[in-house]
Amino acid sequence: MSFIAIVPARLASTRLPNKALIDLGGKPMVVRTAQQASYSQANRIIVATDSPEIMEAVKAEGFEAVLTSPDHPTGTDRLAEVVATLGLAPDEIVVNVQGDEPLIEPELINQVALSLRQSSEASIATMAVPIHDAETLFNPNIVKVVLNRSQYALYFSRAPIPWARDALADGKQRLAHKLPALQHIGLYAYRVNFLHRFPTLERGILESVESLEQLRALENGFTIAVSVSPNPPAPGVDTLEDLARVREIFVNRL
Repeated sequence: MSFIAIVPARLASTRLPNKALIDLGGKPMVVRTAQQASYSQANRIIVATDSPEIMEAVKAEGFEAVLTSPDHPTGTDRLAEVVATLGLAPDEIVVNVQGDEPLIEPELINQVALSLRQSSEASIATMAVPIHDAETLFNPNIVKVVLNRSQYALYFSRAPIPWARDALADGKQRLAHKLPALQHIGLYAYRVNFLHRFPTLERGILESVESLEQLRALENGFTIAVSVSPNPPAPGVDTLEDLARVREIFVNRL
């Protein structure tokens, strides 16, 4: 299976300054993420960054890097610049591997790429895992997705969807029996021809109110295939607590 893994990495980070360059067992976080991507079936790994410092650190470890504009509103816009710069073929598949995912399982990267390869109607593929507790379902910081019978996304939301009307009639937060609730996992595969289109798409009201850029694709009529994995992926690094946990994992590995 042929696809390209692109790792977007910005130097600026609100909660963890210079997050991409934070040391994990002797190497920067973005390099650790690129290494994980290299264990997948991707035939090319590219770090896309707005920082010459990140670019230098990545190239020092033998990985390819492309310097992009610092003004992109989304990571998808950054990918669009990269595929245009490299002149990639329209039917090429690109997997977006976030730079703060140093523990990402290579099998998940393969899975989302294969999902898009096998879904000829889809322009994007992404992933989800089953929700097993009410706390996750009702947490607005966790994105949920509902699917049609063909495993294509109907909608993404921060709200608890699908809404179990009868089970929740008393106003209590609970997970209804056999509710097909899914947590969205932000790992994406794109066809290059979609990435060329994305920067030109109008930002709709649903994307604006939910603050979820994948809704731009749905609002503009594109199809998103969703591959469901039974187990959640390893967590990324968003907080100091996340960083401490991941550092301990690398210390134990070394």
